[in-house]
Amino acid sequence: MKKLYFYFFVIGLINTTFAQTKVGGIVVDKKNQPIGYANIVFKGSNEGTVSDENGKFYLESSKSYKTVVVAFVGYSDKEIDLEKAVNYNMKIVLNEEEVLQEVVIYNGKTSKKNNPALDILRKIWERKRKNGLRMFNQYQYEKYEKVEFDLNTIDSAFMKQKIFKGMEFVFNKVDTSKVTGKTYLPIFINESMYDVYGDNKLNKEKSIIKANKNSGLGNGDGVNTFIKDLYNDYNIYNNHLNFFDKSFTSPISTTGIDVYNYVLRDSAFVDKKWCYNIVFYPRRKNELTFKGDFWVNDSTFAIKTINMAVSKSANINWVKDIYIEQEFDVVNDSVFLLTRDYMMSDFALNKKEDSKGVYGKRTTLFRNHKFDEEKPEKFYKEEVNFIDNAVFTKSDEYWEQNRFEKLNKDEVGVYKMLDTLKTVKRFKQMYSLVTVLGSGYINYHKFDYGPLFSTFGYNVVEGVRIRVGGRTYFGPNDKWRLQGYTAYGFDDNKFKYGISGKWMVDTKNRIIISGGNRRDVEQIGASLTTTNDVLGRSFASSSVFSSGTNGKLTNINLTNVAIEIEPVKNLIFQTGFSYRTLESASPTFSLDYFADDTFTTTKSEVKQAEVNLQVEFTPKKKTVGYGVERLNVDNPYSRFFVNYSQGFKGLFNSDFDYSKVQLYYKQPILIGPLGRTNLTMELGKTYGKVPLGLMSVIPGNQTYFIIGNTFSNLNFYEFVSDRYATLQWEHNFQGRLLSRIPIMRKLNWREIIGARGVYGDISKENMLLNASGLQYKAPTTPYFEYSVGIGNIFKVFRIDASWRGNYRDIQGTNNFTIKGEFGFYF
Repeated sequence: MKKLYFYFFVIGLINTTFAQTKVGGIVVDKKNQPIGYANIVFKGSNEGTVSDENGKFYLESSKSYKTVVVAFVGYSDKEIDLEKAVNYNMKIVLNEEEVLQEVVIYNGKTSKKNNPALDILRKIWERKRKNGLRMFNQYQYEKYEKVEFDLNTIDSAFMKQKIFKGMEFVFNKVDTSKVTGKTYLPIFINESMYDVYGDNKLNKEKSIIKANKNSGLGNGDGVNTFIKDLYNDYNIYNNHLNFFDKSFTSPISTTGIDVYNYVLRDSAFVDKKWCYNIVFYPRRKNELTFKGDFWVNDSTFAIKTINMAVSKSANINWVKDIYIEQEFDVVNDSVFLLTRDYMMSDFALNKKEDSKGVYGKRTTLFRNHKFDEEKPEKFYKEEVNFIDNAVFTKSDEYWEQNRFEKLNKDEVGVYKMLDTLKTVKRFKQMYSLVTVLGSGYINYHKFDYGPLFSTFGYNVVEGVRIRVGGRTYFGPNDKWRLQGYTAYGFDDNKFKYGISGKWMVDTKNRIIISGGNRRDVEQIGASLTTTNDVLGRSFASSSVFSSGTNGKLTNINLTNVAIEIEPVKNLIFQTGFSYRTLESASPTFSLDYFADDTFTTTKSEVKQAEVNLQVEFTPKKKTVGYGVERLNVDNPYSRFFVNYSQGFKGLFNSDFDYSKVQLYYKQPILIGPLGRTNLTMELGKTYGKVPLGLMSVIPGNQTYFIIGNTFSNLNFYEFVSDRYATLQWEHNFQGRLLSRIPIMRKLNWREIIGARGVYGDISKENMLLNASGLQYKAPTTPYFEYSVGIGNIFKVFRIDASWRGNYRDIQGTNNFTIKGEFGFYF
């Protein structure tokens, strides 16, 4: 998914709704100091905004207004007459009040006592589970969703750049944002319609897509999944709202008093309902909070409207602004339901006011609610793994008849403009470049060359290694795929190769047949829980930099056939047969074992046939596409994996009889404002006699980089076992602690802590089988290590320091390591 974020950042190419009144500028005090979170509203209306922490604001309306009112607690309200419809660069000076009533103010902070706004807030908490859809056992409704991406902060210099030669016509669609006042150029539009069903007793909800239409940059289903990842559904009544893998405190949260200031500003009729207006803004900078206001009904204490924007100083990367509007309508005297939801994000490389970026805007409308019409539990369990392509080919007439609201003439124009843009040669070249950078493959006539990032590697056996490969690619929903590669090592002067194929014979249940063969050099023991994927990542050959010399590499010849089925979404059953031969790839490393009971004859090669059965369950995992291969969306989901393997001695001259059971469980946990925890557990046991090549090697990490599910201070083959249990814990506070330190606050660093431990042992039979010269050592006294780290350094780098907790006197090992990681962090 990170690649898709990058995709929309780089494709920068393209609505014109003229507002009647526009105002923008800065609010300051008599000393010319900015007043953050001042309330600005058109007089006689409910249309308003809140200045940011630097006092800056922008407000526009489709109606004509002559006066704007500016207010902030502790200062006298000020009315400014508007001489013209458009008023930019206004400087509004507020004077301090001599006497304050009801609310005690200290440096802009509101009191937690004797504050009428908090009295209203407490009543909202009491009633929040009695409002909206939660009042009913079952519910259903229709949903319409429109998403638009726009290139923003367009100026004349930008328009004149050579890159746009031949595409100048796109700038005819430049408009001004009603939220920020900046110019923008639409580059993409997507529309979707759904039927949504929910059951509060079962705590289940199901969405069925009826129609999808986009402007043509990408296929419909992939774009649709990307949008759902980018704009997760949220409920403002929840204590925390999750955006971009970050947990923001809701202004309606029961913990909001600790992080927000609240001010009761006004009361008035809104759609014939008497409501209170409450303004809220952060108590501290750099926290994941909002500024804005909401109107709440005086009898049901249900939210009528809410407007909120993320604080400019919030510790989040690549997102300069997040703005949300929600409207609730009264179904009857006591039920308020969400009818309109608008969210806008401003993606940019930095948060400077004049930096260019991309707006992502989502408008969602809801209608035709029905309640207490029960459906069987089976209905919610039936989640499809395939989709009818007719969803993406609905006619223009269908959309004209079924849209919840009509597109304005400029939105219709964007569709036409983008269709034209796709015929421009220069644009097609730019589009292709972005596709290559995002996917890692170069496409040529239904064939992808790559992945480019695996072209070069290095290890002590092969030396410098060059790899070339590719795959068939007719589209993201291909039912079959062939792929392969060849590689050459300049030190061992050997060619390696791998080839595999997959064919989805049943799309409904995702029945996939696969098979292939690979001959290569591999680092056995790079992970405990493994699969027989022929073209899986080769840890040895893809590494470029290593800490310390490692010659413990293995030549592997692996052949595999398998069949898998996904009868329920995210639940996969697979069974397969594999045959492999293993031998040392280095003269300094041996896989030798005793081949008879007299311990006089040794063998250096392992031949093994194996049948396996595995089950994988990944609830809440999101994927892109419906083909034989799918992309995983980068969202937190748990993973449960069980594998049973049976080796057969004598089958195709195999050497050993054994059984192996492996279990892997990973659970991410979002802990509100305290960050995110990841817990990982692995268990395994091998029954029967096996040599070193078939043992469970505790995964070390002899690189300079952070690698998940490995132990940073262990060398390869430092510990081996045939029975093991590991537990790894890592918590990212996401800047919660450092944001409280004034000197560190501006760096936006994020603190990370972790601990890892492993227990294992080896049977006497396997100890006696060893003829490799490697002294078997198992962590019979549990080995553990712990780490602290800083992430988000320059927004792209993380560095961890890790210490051994025990086994500190082993020669040739590291008791302390520093490792880093590059990544794209929100």
